[in-house]
Amino acid sequence: MSRINETGVSFDLQQFIGISSKFGVWSLQNVEKISRLPAGKWMSFYLMDHVAVEESGTGSPVVCVHGLGGSSNTWSAMHPSLDAHRLIRIDLPGSGRSKLPTEELSMTLLVQCLQTICKRLGITDAQWLGHSMGTIVLQHLAVAEPSLVKSMVLFGPLAEPPEAARENIRNRAEKIRNTGMQGLQEVTESLLTTAVSEHTKRNNPSAYAYVRESLMRQSPLGYAATCDVLSQARSADVERIASPVLLVTGEEDKVSPPEAVRALARRMGSAKSVVLTRCGHWTPIEKPHECAREARAFLKRHA
Repeated sequence: MSRINETGVSFDLQQFIGISSKFGVWSLQNVEKISRLPAGKWMSFYLMDHVAVEESGTGSPVVCVHGLGGSSNTWSAMHPSLDAHRLIRIDLPGSGRSKLPTEELSMTLLVQCLQTICKRLGITDAQWLGHSMGTIVLQHLAVAEPSLVKSMVLFGPLAEPPEAARENIRNRAEKIRNTGMQGLQEVTESLLTTAVSEHTKRNNPSAYAYVRESLMRQSPLGYAATCDVLSQARSADVERIASPVLLVTGEEDKVSPPEAVRALARRMGSAKSVVLTRCGHWTPIEKPHECAREARAFLKRHA
């Protein structure tokens, strides 16, 4: 597989072989770049039919899936602690740098996106990290294609939104569709009142600022479409998930409160749960060292 480097550009015929999916024709476009990192490390960037994918490292594959309002950068603070792995970080369709597909966004489409990316990158089984809505996508993936999911670490996990939250999520989408960036700004400021812990607000302004920026930098239409998917999301048949699962949440997480996470762990049977103190819903950003420690130990144990 060829890369663009500092000295020139080379091509590989395989980069133009499309893979059919509900996204239409997928292809690895000639935009892969290599960025030099310390000690000879590297990072590649791909666009697969307008879906942004970052890859670094050469160990066993770990694929990272962000939540609503997130991107591949949700995992940046944890990245250095996971450099023993081949780390793949995705901007889901409609989020971050990825465009909305022409077909209506759905949970099925998001699962197929992950399956297609793994196929294109030659990944037949992987360990997975997910955050928030990304944990729902991964639960559906684990049921749809169990052989692809070796283990999962799910941060701020939930099986589906509570019924009481669904209308609020739909209203959020409608507001942003009607008012664009202004609506996204207002939604962001409202979410920030409960998105992170009080400790994060007072003592970790960089984390607070990151969450605000992550939300405000989303495409309004992409964010609204993703809200629609979340508002309609139903639980996967999690009792069928056979792979090892670790659930990590914050003691102040209003989206994934500890008792709800423990209940989800019981449904999964063999899943374990961890609660981080003085932490809200954005666990990988608020507590990156603690999240990395838990993930690293779990990934090693289930390698």
